[in-house]
Amino acid sequence: MTGRLFVGLMSGTSIDAVDCALLDCTGDRVSLLATHEHAIPGDLRQRIADISHCGTAEIERMGALDRELGQLFAAAALHLLEQTGTSTARVSAIGSHGQTIRHRPASAAGDSPAFTLQIGDPNTIAEVTGITTVADFRRRDIAAGGEGAPLAPAFHAAAFAAPHNNRAIVNIGGISNATLLRGMALEQGFDTGPGNTLLDHWVRRHRGQACDLDGRWAASATVHQGLLDTLLSHTYFDLTGPRSTGKEAFNLDWLDQVLRAHPQAEPGDIQATLAQFTVESIARGIASAGIDVDQVYVCGGGAHNADLMDRLRARLAPAKVDTTAALGMNPDWVEAAAFAWLAQRTLDGLAGNAPAVTGAAGMRILGGVFAGSLND
Repeated sequence: MTGRLFVGLMSGTSIDAVDCALLDCTGDRVSLLATHEHAIPGDLRQRIADISHCGTAEIERMGALDRELGQLFAAAALHLLEQTGTSTARVSAIGSHGQTIRHRPASAAGDSPAFTLQIGDPNTIAEVTGITTVADFRRRDIAAGGEGAPLAPAFHAAAFAAPHNNRAIVNIGGISNATLLRGMALEQGFDTGPGNTLLDHWVRRHRGQACDLDGRWAASATVHQGLLDTLLSHTYFDLTGPRSTGKEAFNLDWLDQVLRAHPQAEPGDIQATLAQFTVESIARGIASAGIDVDQVYVCGGGAHNADLMDRLRARLAPAKVDTTAALGMNPDWVEAAAFAWLAQRTLDGLAGNAPAVTGAAGMRILGGVFAGSLND
């Protein structure tokens, strides 16, 4: 392999795995060279989910999890390099998003200070791998008055913008976000609302499955319009401009509260309604940008949900709806690739945020740099 190599590490709201991407970031060229999905053990996944909510001994638990996740992220990066035969010396840096355990941006903080918190100790990653690690990307944007999220839109613009095309790049992870591109210009980007998080929680509760494979359960049922209207009345959808959200707003406890007003709704119909909720919130978010979008490209786990994709095509017609595979990048790895690219931006002294997206006071170099091993 030649060129400047960077590794991106990403673990999202679903906490299902650490996504690892090896990128060549030579000049303006971004090439995805290799990928690896590193499993998160079930007990660790549960402890991460638990720390994401208020509880006892939070500092003790967070400190231990921070180190443990640092070890796991390091192992994920080393496994990726081993399977590709790439020496650690060839890698300029690792860009690690970390695991978000709290996200309370300005749009949701009220009179309290805005903050965001990711764990997965970058000191440990740098020490174990010997590779310079860039991490803690979101808090500088928060400090500059921004939302700290989403950060991927700047990468989406670099990787997917095209002259004479108005494109929306939609990531459907646990939470969904949309990037609006008018030709080569990044116009807007924001979280649209829930992606897979409520769908996954509901099917796990009622069928004991990690996800609704291909959306088959949702596709077999009927949307409950009254429930859908109630879901869409969430105050998040009243926000305009830069905005972001997370499982703090859209979670199973919130859904249970909503369902009290619809006691007759059948579980399957609720699943179908949650799928339509994801689609409708994406569609309304895109429409709110005021851009006549003619192409929509989906990445993230939702790109593999056939029912979600069919619903998106029906709702967003006549716009073309496809996955980012049509643009040359597997939809599973776009977010991890984004943090490899952001690491390259940081090392080169270039801004990684997009104030039009996050609402920050200006362009900022993101993240802290944790040096790798020194040459003896």
